[in-house]
Amino acid sequence: MDAHTSDQDAPGGGHGSLINFDIAASTAARLAPAGPVLSGHEIGAAVANLRTMADRSVPYVHDITGLEAARDLRDSQVLIVDRASWAKANTQSFSVLMRAPMEKLAKKQAASLKPGSVAVGGAVTGAQLGSVLAFLSSKVLGQYDPFAALDLDPNSAGSGFPGGRLLLVAPNIVTVERELNVDPSDFRLWVCLHEQTHRVQFAAAPWLRHHMLTKIDQLSSLLMGNAENLTERLASAARSLTGKTSPGKALTGPDAGLSGGAGPHDGAPSRGGILDLLQDPAEKAALSHLTAIMSLLEGHANVVMDAVDASIVPTVRTIRQRFNARGKDRGAVEKFIRNLLGLDAKMRQYSDGARFVRAVVAKVGMEGFNRVWTSEDHLPTEQEIHQPELWVDRMGL
Repeated sequence: MDAHTSDQDAPGGGHGSLINFDIAASTAARLAPAGPVLSGHEIGAAVANLRTMADRSVPYVHDITGLEAARDLRDSQVLIVDRASWAKANTQSFSVLMRAPMEKLAKKQAASLKPGSVAVGGAVTGAQLGSVLAFLSSKVLGQYDPFAALDLDPNSAGSGFPGGRLLLVAPNIVTVERELNVDPSDFRLWVCLHEQTHRVQFAAAPWLRHHMLTKIDQLSSLLMGNAENLTERLASAARSLTGKTSPGKALTGPDAGLSGGAGPHDGAPSRGGILDLLQDPAEKAALSHLTAIMSLLEGHANVVMDAVDASIVPTVRTIRQRFNARGKDRGAVEKFIRNLLGLDAKMRQYSDGARFVRAVVAKVGMEGFNRVWTSEDHLPTEQEIHQPELWVDRMGL
Protein backbone atom coordinates (compact mmCIF):
# COMPACT_ATOMS: atom_id res chain seq x y z
CA MET A 1 0.00 0.00 0.00
CA ASP A 2 1.76 3.13 -1.22
CA ALA A 3 5.08 1.68 -0.10
CA HIS A 4 7.16 4.82 -0.50
CA THR A 5 10.15 3.45 1.39
CA SER A 6 10.30 0.05 -0.29
CA ASP A 7 12.82 1.05 -2.94
CA GLN A 8 15.25 2.73 -0.56
CA ASP A 9 18.45 1.12 0.69
CA ALA A 10 19.03 0.84 4.41
CA PRO A 11 22.30 2.66 5.10
CA GLY A 12 25.20 1.43 7.15
CA GLY A 13 24.02 -2.14 7.11
CA GLY A 14 26.27 -3.89 4.63
CA HIS A 15 28.33 -7.02 4.97
CA GLY A 16 30.97 -5.33 7.15
CA SER A 17 28.51 -4.13 9.79
CA LEU A 18 27.95 -5.68 13.21
CA ILE A 19 24.25 -5.64 12.29
CA ASN A 20 23.36 -6.27 8.66
CA PHE A 21 20.35 -4.00 8.23
CA ASP A 22 19.80 -5.13 4.66
CA ILE A 23 19.24 -8.67 5.93
CA ALA A 24 17.03 -7.29 8.71
CA ALA A 25 14.82 -5.54 6.15
CA SER A 26 14.61 -8.53 3.81
CA THR A 27 13.91 -10.93 6.69
CA ALA A 28 11.12 -8.72 8.00
CA ALA A 29 9.58 -8.44 4.53
CA ARG A 30 9.67 -12.22 4.12
CA LEU A 31 8.26 -13.05 7.57
CA ALA A 32 5.69 -10.26 7.94
CA PRO A 33 2.14 -11.67 8.05
CA ALA A 34 -0.02 -11.04 5.02
CA GLY A 35 -2.28 -8.03 5.26
CA PRO A 36 -5.99 -7.79 4.48
CA VAL A 37 -7.14 -8.74 0.99
CA LEU A 38 -7.99 -5.55 -0.89
CA SER A 39 -8.58 -4.73 -4.53
CA GLY A 40 -6.49 -2.11 -6.28
CA HIS A 41 -9.37 0.33 -6.04
CA GLU A 42 -9.78 -0.30 -2.29
CA ILE A 43 -6.06 0.21 -1.69
CA GLY A 44 -6.09 3.50 -3.57
CA ALA A 45 -9.17 4.70 -1.72
CA ALA A 46 -7.70 3.75 1.68
CA VAL A 47 -4.41 5.54 0.96
CA ALA A 48 -6.19 8.69 -0.25
CA ASN A 49 -8.49 8.70 2.78
CA LEU A 50 -5.59 8.26 5.19
CA ARG A 51 -3.84 11.24 3.63
CA THR A 52 -7.00 13.30 3.99
CA MET A 53 -7.41 12.32 7.64
CA ALA A 54 -3.74 13.01 8.36
CA ASP A 55 -4.16 16.56 7.02
CA ARG A 56 -7.50 17.08 8.75
CA SER A 57 -6.15 16.07 12.16
CA VAL A 58 -3.47 18.76 12.42
CA PRO A 59 -5.75 21.77 13.16
CA TYR A 60 -7.41 19.74 15.91
CA VAL A 61 -4.00 19.02 17.45
CA HIS A 62 -3.33 22.76 17.38
CA ASP A 63 -6.63 23.58 19.03
CA ILE A 64 -6.17 21.02 21.80
CA THR A 65 -2.47 21.55 22.57
CA GLY A 66 -2.11 25.25 21.85
CA LEU A 67 1.27 24.52 20.25
CA GLU A 68 2.04 26.96 17.44
CA ALA A 69 4.25 24.36 15.77
CA ALA A 70 1.05 22.66 14.59
CA ARG A 71 0.33 25.55 12.21
CA ASP A 72 3.00 24.48 9.71
CA LEU A 73 4.56 21.01 9.60
CA ARG A 74 6.42 21.23 6.32
CA ASP A 75 9.68 20.13 7.95
CA SER A 76 8.52 16.50 7.91
CA GLN A 77 6.66 14.13 5.60
CA VAL A 78 3.74 11.74 5.84
CA LEU A 79 4.11 8.29 4.27
CA ILE A 80 1.36 5.69 3.88
CA VAL A 81 3.23 2.38 3.98
CA ASP A 82 2.76 -1.37 4.02
CA ARG A 83 4.24 -3.73 6.61
CA ALA A 84 7.47 -4.47 4.77
CA SER A 85 8.08 -0.78 4.15
CA TRP A 86 7.46 0.04 7.81
CA ALA A 87 10.03 -2.57 8.79
CA LYS A 88 12.56 -1.26 6.28
CA ALA A 89 12.04 2.31 7.46
CA ASN A 90 12.82 1.15 10.98
CA THR A 91 16.03 -0.56 9.90
CA GLN A 92 17.05 2.82 8.48
CA SER A 93 16.33 4.51 11.80
CA PHE A 94 18.09 1.78 13.77
CA SER A 95 21.16 2.23 11.59
CA VAL A 96 21.21 5.91 12.57
CA LEU A 97 20.63 5.23 16.26
CA MET A 98 23.20 2.44 16.44
CA ARG A 99 25.89 3.93 14.19
CA ALA A 100 28.00 5.57 16.91
CA PRO A 101 27.89 2.75 19.50
CA MET A 102 28.56 0.11 16.84
CA GLU A 103 31.57 2.04 15.59
CA LYS A 104 32.89 2.24 19.15
CA LEU A 105 32.38 -1.48 19.68
CA ALA A 106 34.01 -2.32 16.34
CA LYS A 107 37.10 -0.28 17.26
CA LYS A 108 37.22 -1.87 20.71
CA GLN A 109 37.11 -5.39 19.30
CA ALA A 110 39.03 -4.74 16.06
CA ALA A 111 41.99 -6.89 17.09
CA SER A 112 39.85 -9.92 17.93
CA LEU A 113 37.27 -9.73 15.16
CA LYS A 114 38.01 -11.10 11.70
CA PRO A 115 36.08 -9.70 8.70
CA GLY A 116 34.48 -13.08 8.08
CA SER A 117 33.29 -13.30 11.68
CA VAL A 118 31.87 -9.79 11.52
CA ALA A 119 29.96 -10.63 8.33
CA VAL A 120 28.50 -13.82 9.79
CA GLY A 121 27.64 -12.16 13.10
CA GLY A 122 26.09 -9.19 11.34
CA ALA A 123 23.96 -11.49 9.21
CA VAL A 124 22.74 -13.46 12.24
CA THR A 125 21.96 -10.30 14.20
CA GLY A 126 20.27 -8.77 11.18
CA ALA A 127 18.05 -11.84 10.78
CA GLN A 128 17.13 -11.68 14.46
CA LEU A 129 16.25 -7.99 14.22
CA GLY A 130 14.22 -8.73 11.09
CA SER A 131 12.24 -11.40 12.93
CA VAL A 132 11.32 -8.94 15.67
CA LEU A 133 10.35 -6.27 13.12
CA ALA A 134 8.22 -8.81 11.25
CA PHE A 135 6.22 -9.45 14.43
CA LEU A 136 5.86 -5.75 15.17
CA SER A 137 5.00 -4.85 11.58
CA SER A 138 1.49 -6.25 11.95
CA LYS A 139 0.87 -4.47 15.29
CA VAL A 140 1.84 -0.85 14.64
CA LEU A 141 -0.82 1.53 13.34
CA GLY A 142 1.41 4.55 13.00
CA GLN A 143 4.77 5.89 14.04
CA TYR A 144 6.53 9.24 13.95
CA ASP A 145 10.22 8.73 13.21
CA PRO A 146 12.22 11.84 14.17
CA PHE A 147 15.58 10.26 13.34
CA ALA A 148 15.11 9.60 9.61
CA ALA A 149 16.44 13.04 8.70
CA LEU A 150 19.74 12.26 10.43
CA ASP A 151 20.46 9.56 7.86
CA LEU A 152 23.59 10.41 5.91
CA ASP A 153 22.46 8.51 2.81
CA PRO A 154 21.26 11.08 0.22
CA ASN A 155 18.96 8.44 -1.31
CA SER A 156 17.12 7.84 1.95
CA ALA A 157 13.38 8.46 2.23
CA GLY A 158 14.11 10.94 5.03
CA SER A 159 16.25 13.24 2.88
CA GLY A 160 14.97 16.77 2.37
CA PHE A 161 12.74 16.68 5.46
CA PRO A 162 14.75 17.86 8.49
CA GLY A 163 11.95 16.99 10.89
CA GLY A 164 11.66 13.29 10.05
CA ARG A 165 8.67 11.33 8.78
CA LEU A 166 5.30 10.06 9.91
CA LEU A 167 4.48 6.48 8.90
CA LEU A 168 0.88 5.29 8.74
CA VAL A 169 0.70 1.51 8.27
CA ALA A 170 -2.34 1.15 6.03
CA PRO A 171 -2.91 -2.65 6.19
CA ASN A 172 -2.87 -2.61 9.99
CA ILE A 173 -5.26 0.31 10.24
CA VAL A 174 -7.65 -1.40 7.81
CA THR A 175 -7.35 -4.69 9.71
CA VAL A 176 -8.16 -3.14 13.07
CA GLU A 177 -11.06 -1.02 11.84
CA ARG A 178 -12.56 -4.17 10.32
CA GLU A 179 -12.01 -6.19 13.49
CA LEU A 180 -13.68 -3.48 15.55
CA ASN A 181 -16.43 -2.93 12.97
CA VAL A 182 -16.13 0.86 13.25
CA ASP A 183 -16.47 3.69 10.77
CA PRO A 184 -13.21 3.70 8.74
CA SER A 185 -12.89 7.46 8.31
CA ASP A 186 -13.59 8.11 11.98
CA PHE A 187 -11.09 5.49 13.08
CA ARG A 188 -8.40 6.80 10.74
CA LEU A 189 -8.88 10.36 11.96
CA TRP A 190 -8.67 9.12 15.57
CA VAL A 191 -5.39 7.31 14.85
CA CYS A 192 -3.97 10.31 12.98
CA LEU A 193 -4.70 12.61 15.92
CA HIS A 194 -2.33 10.54 18.05
CA GLU A 195 0.43 10.24 15.45
CA GLN A 196 0.29 13.85 14.31
CA THR A 197 0.63 14.90 17.95
CA HIS A 198 4.04 13.20 17.99
CA ARG A 199 4.97 15.10 14.85
CA VAL A 200 3.94 18.37 16.52
CA GLN A 201 5.88 17.53 19.70
CA PHE A 202 9.17 17.35 17.85
CA ALA A 203 8.36 20.46 15.81
CA ALA A 204 7.60 22.34 19.05
CA ALA A 205 10.83 21.07 20.65
CA PRO A 206 13.41 20.93 17.84
CA TRP A 207 16.13 20.17 20.41
CA LEU A 208 14.34 16.99 21.53
CA ARG A 209 15.51 14.74 18.70
CA HIS A 210 19.22 15.35 19.35
CA HIS A 211 18.68 15.10 23.10
CA MET A 212 17.06 11.69 22.70
CA LEU A 213 19.72 10.58 20.25
CA THR A 214 22.42 11.51 22.78
CA LYS A 215 20.70 9.56 25.53
CA ILE A 216 20.07 6.56 23.27
CA ASP A 217 23.73 6.66 22.23
CA GLN A 218 24.71 6.75 25.89
CA LEU A 219 22.53 3.77 26.78
CA SER A 220 23.60 1.82 23.69
CA SER A 221 27.26 2.47 24.43
CA LEU A 222 26.81 1.22 27.96
CA LEU A 223 25.12 -1.95 26.73
CA MET A 224 27.76 -2.41 24.04
CA GLY A 225 30.47 -1.83 26.63
CA ASN A 226 29.10 -4.74 28.61
CA ALA A 227 28.93 -6.95 25.54
CA GLU A 228 31.22 -9.51 27.15
CA ASN A 229 28.51 -10.68 29.54
CA LEU A 230 25.50 -9.70 27.41
CA THR A 231 24.79 -13.32 26.42
CA GLU A 232 24.82 -14.38 30.05
CA ARG A 233 22.46 -11.59 31.03
CA LEU A 234 20.10 -12.39 28.15
CA ALA A 235 20.04 -16.04 29.23
CA SER A 236 19.28 -14.98 32.78
CA ALA A 237 16.49 -12.73 31.54
CA ALA A 238 14.97 -15.54 29.48
CA ARG A 239 15.10 -17.95 32.45
CA SER A 240 13.39 -15.39 34.66
CA LEU A 241 10.68 -14.70 32.08
CA THR A 242 10.07 -18.42 31.57
CA GLY A 243 9.61 -18.86 35.28
CA LYS A 244 7.29 -15.89 35.69
CA THR A 245 5.22 -16.05 32.52
CA SER A 246 4.18 -19.50 31.52
CA PRO A 247 1.90 -19.02 28.48
CA GLY A 248 -1.78 -19.10 29.26
CA LYS A 249 -1.29 -18.71 33.00
CA ALA A 250 0.50 -15.66 34.38
CA LEU A 251 -0.10 -13.78 31.15
CA THR A 252 -3.86 -13.66 31.48
CA GLY A 253 -4.17 -11.00 34.19
CA PRO A 254 -4.89 -7.31 33.66
CA ASP A 255 -1.19 -6.48 34.06
CA ALA A 256 0.04 -9.40 31.96
CA GLY A 257 3.75 -9.22 31.34
CA LEU A 258 4.46 -6.62 34.01
CA SER A 259 6.32 -7.50 37.16
CA GLY A 260 4.64 -4.78 39.18
CA GLY A 261 5.85 -3.43 42.49
CA ALA A 262 8.51 -0.81 43.06
CA GLY A 263 11.18 -0.41 40.44
CA PRO A 264 14.79 0.55 40.88
CA HIS A 265 14.24 4.30 40.48
CA ASP A 266 12.12 6.63 42.54
CA GLY A 267 9.28 4.19 43.05
CA ALA A 268 8.73 3.71 39.32
CA PRO A 269 7.19 0.37 38.31
CA SER A 270 9.11 -2.37 36.59
CA ARG A 271 9.31 -1.94 32.81
CA GLY A 272 8.81 -5.64 32.09
CA GLY A 273 10.51 -7.79 29.49
CA ILE A 274 14.22 -8.39 29.12
CA LEU A 275 15.08 -4.76 29.93
CA ASP A 276 14.66 -5.33 33.67
CA LEU A 277 17.69 -7.62 33.74
CA LEU A 278 19.98 -5.88 31.27
CA GLN A 279 21.18 -2.81 33.15
CA ASP A 280 23.86 -1.98 35.68
CA PRO A 281 23.23 1.25 37.70
CA ALA A 282 24.47 3.53 34.90
CA GLU A 283 22.28 1.71 32.39
CA LYS A 284 19.30 1.97 34.71
CA ALA A 285 19.76 5.74 35.06
CA ALA A 286 19.98 6.20 31.28
CA LEU A 287 16.92 4.01 30.71
CA SER A 288 15.00 5.83 33.44
CA HIS A 289 15.50 9.14 31.64
CA LEU A 290 14.41 7.69 28.29
CA THR A 291 11.42 6.01 29.92
CA ALA A 292 10.29 9.35 31.32
CA ILE A 293 10.59 10.99 27.89
CA MET A 294 8.65 8.21 26.16
CA SER A 295 5.97 8.29 28.85
CA LEU A 296 5.61 12.05 28.32
CA LEU A 297 5.37 11.76 24.53
CA GLU A 298 2.95 8.83 24.48
CA GLY A 299 0.83 10.15 27.34
CA HIS A 300 0.52 13.59 25.77
CA ALA A 301 -0.59 12.04 22.45
CA ASN A 302 -3.17 9.93 24.25
CA VAL A 303 -4.53 12.98 26.05
CA VAL A 304 -5.01 14.67 22.68
CA MET A 305 -6.86 11.60 21.38
CA ASP A 306 -9.08 11.55 24.45
CA ALA A 307 -9.84 15.26 24.14
CA VAL A 308 -11.78 14.81 20.91
CA ASP A 309 -15.54 14.47 21.09
CA ALA A 310 -18.32 13.52 18.71
CA SER A 311 -18.12 16.92 17.01
CA ILE A 312 -14.70 15.89 15.66
CA VAL A 313 -15.00 12.09 15.48
CA PRO A 314 -18.74 11.24 15.49
CA THR A 315 -18.30 7.61 16.61
CA VAL A 316 -15.38 8.23 18.98
CA ARG A 317 -17.12 6.70 22.00
CA THR A 318 -17.67 3.40 20.19
CA ILE A 319 -14.11 3.42 18.86
CA ARG A 320 -12.62 3.93 22.33
CA GLN A 321 -14.71 1.20 23.92
CA ARG A 322 -13.95 -1.41 21.27
CA PHE A 323 -10.29 -0.49 20.89
CA ASN A 324 -9.62 -0.65 24.64
CA ALA A 325 -11.33 -4.04 24.87
CA ARG A 326 -9.30 -5.43 21.97
CA GLY A 327 -6.22 -6.36 24.03
CA LYS A 328 -8.22 -8.87 26.08
CA ASP A 329 -8.46 -11.17 23.06
CA ARG A 330 -4.72 -11.75 22.54
CA GLY A 331 -3.59 -15.35 22.45
CA ALA A 332 -1.12 -16.87 24.90
CA VAL A 333 1.75 -17.02 22.40
CA GLU A 334 1.38 -13.38 21.38
CA LYS A 335 1.19 -12.35 25.03
CA PHE A 336 4.39 -14.23 25.77
CA ILE A 337 6.20 -12.51 22.87
CA ARG A 338 4.87 -9.13 23.92
CA ASN A 339 6.10 -9.78 27.45
CA LEU A 340 9.53 -10.84 26.22
CA LEU A 341 9.89 -7.66 24.14
CA GLY A 342 8.49 -5.45 26.90
CA LEU A 343 5.61 -4.25 24.71
CA ASP A 344 3.06 -4.37 27.50
CA ALA A 345 5.44 -2.22 29.53
CA LYS A 346 5.22 0.31 26.69
CA MET A 347 1.45 0.34 27.17
CA ARG A 348 2.10 1.28 30.80
CA GLN A 349 3.95 4.34 29.46
CA TYR A 350 0.77 5.49 27.72
CA SER A 351 -1.27 5.43 30.91
CA ASP A 352 1.48 6.76 33.21
CA GLY A 353 2.27 9.62 30.85
CA ALA A 354 -1.39 10.48 30.32
CA ARG A 355 -1.94 10.69 34.09
CA PHE A 356 1.05 13.04 34.35
CA VAL A 357 -0.21 15.33 31.57
CA ARG A 358 -3.76 15.43 32.92
CA ALA A 359 -2.60 16.18 36.46
CA VAL A 360 -0.33 19.01 35.34
CA VAL A 361 -2.93 20.53 32.99
CA ALA A 362 -5.57 20.35 35.75
CA LYS A 363 -3.29 22.32 38.07
CA VAL A 364 -1.54 24.85 35.80
CA GLY A 365 -3.41 24.67 32.49
CA MET A 366 -2.18 23.67 29.04
CA GLU A 367 -0.02 26.78 28.75
CA GLY A 368 1.79 25.86 31.96
CA PHE A 369 2.22 22.27 30.84
CA ASN A 370 3.67 23.41 27.50
CA ARG A 371 6.77 24.65 29.32
CA VAL A 372 7.89 21.03 29.04
CA TRP A 373 8.74 21.62 25.35
CA THR A 374 10.99 24.66 25.91
CA SER A 375 14.13 23.00 27.30
CA GLU A 376 15.63 19.62 28.11
CA ASP A 377 15.86 20.85 31.71
CA HIS A 378 12.06 21.00 31.75
CA LEU A 379 11.60 17.32 30.87
CA PRO A 380 10.08 15.33 33.75
CA THR A 381 12.07 12.67 35.53
CA GLU A 382 10.64 9.19 35.95
CA GLN A 383 9.80 10.04 39.54
CA GLU A 384 7.98 13.19 38.42
CA ILE A 385 5.96 11.19 35.89
CA HIS A 386 4.51 9.30 38.86
CA GLN A 387 4.39 12.37 41.13
CA PRO A 388 3.39 15.29 38.86
CA GLU A 389 3.33 17.77 41.72
CA LEU A 390 7.13 17.46 41.94
CA TRP A 391 7.47 18.68 38.35
CA VAL A 392 5.02 21.53 38.93
CA ASP A 393 7.01 22.63 42.00
CA ARG A 394 10.35 22.38 40.16
CA MET A 395 8.99 24.55 37.35
CA GLY A 396 7.79 27.14 39.87
CA LEU A 397 4.23 27.01 38.52
